[in-house]
Amino acid sequence: MQYRKDKYGNRISMLGYGCMRFTKKGTGIDLDKAEREILFAIKGGVNYFDTAYIYPGSEVALGKILEKNHLRNKVNIATKLPQYLVGSREKLDKYFQEELSRLRTDHVDYYLMHHLTDVAMWEKLKAIGILEWIDARKKEGSIRNIGFSYHGNTENFLKILDDYDWDFCQIQYNYLDEFSQAGVKGLKAAAAKGIPVVIMEPLRGGKLVDLLPEKAKRIIAKNPRGWTPAEWAFRWLYNQPEVTCVLSGMNSRRMVYENVLTAHRTKAGSFTKEDFELIEKVKSAIREKEKVGCTGCRYCMPCPKGVDIPGTFLCYNTMYTESKSNGRFQYAQSVGLTKEPAFATQCIECGKCERHCPQQIPIREKLKEADKALRPLPFKIGINVARRYMFGKGKN
Repeated sequence: MQYRKDKYGNRISMLGYGCMRFTKKGTGIDLDKAEREILFAIKGGVNYFDTAYIYPGSEVALGKILEKNHLRNKVNIATKLPQYLVGSREKLDKYFQEELSRLRTDHVDYYLMHHLTDVAMWEKLKAIGILEWIDARKKEGSIRNIGFSYHGNTENFLKILDDYDWDFCQIQYNYLDEFSQAGVKGLKAAAAKGIPVVIMEPLRGGKLVDLLPEKAKRIIAKNPRGWTPAEWAFRWLYNQPEVTCVLSGMNSRRMVYENVLTAHRTKAGSFTKEDFELIEKVKSAIREKEKVGCTGCRYCMPCPKGVDIPGTFLCYNTMYTESKSNGRFQYAQSVGLTKEPAFATQCIECGKCERHCPQQIPIREKLKEADKALRPLPFKIGINVARRYMFGKGKN
């Protein structure tokens, strides 16, 4: 295993263990199987274990396994405050103490504000005293490092990043999401501030492995490197020195072995010109089913009315390269749940975006198509309900 450093020089394994996908048994987690896999990962050098309050049974399982095997002080635990459930200072203490109890520990090494999609969510936490609360927890040692996980657009990510002296952050990032969500711009901005970046969804929930188009699989299979689809995705990430740790939701010893081996063998800056060309060919094969030829360059932005044009097109394309539900869920998350509305229906058809689009996309026409596909009535109602709950905003 190779390691990269956190903000204070501590070693973090390049491969992190995502604890959301432990194998289920009956109504709970198969604890014996999870134990075997965790111990195998630790033996392979993994020292970063990521869980969350809302992952069913995950914190409890991890806590029991580490306590039983006397391994708590040999690993780093990362878990998350369910900020979307917090409405008062008292709730901060309630959820945190419950997490410590579940994890059978007196401290969390890396604690995250879970699932921020907009700077407004961070402002809401500040209004109930999160800054003072964090300071108190860090002084007493119950939290060692404070960070946030993120699912919104790049602009809001940068605002949150610059608003506080974070110890680390966590973003969705892979070769398909290079220019969406926090994206490469967010990754480099965090690294420039000396903030470690933990990567989630390196395989897009398996979409870059088993669900690749056959054409993409053939491109990879013919390459003399002999790397698997998963290995290509991990190596693309590890090639970037700004990436500190890559999470994988491992639920078999074979998966652990293969991922540990990749993390052991890969060094930053080792990708060749031919390697990058293969990734581009794979991306092209995936995107053959896309509805809009948007590259995410963002030359169309900012929209005078606040429409998230590239974000909308990304989610619209995801409906056809992955599944309709994935595209709609991603849209609700990254576009629908920003404090300032970013919906396509805000477009006044001024045409400014089209004048700047290098791909000459008929943006005004495609935005109407995308909005109709992404927000059928049930999703529109769901997004509006979520917006009112989170921001007190009306319809759009």
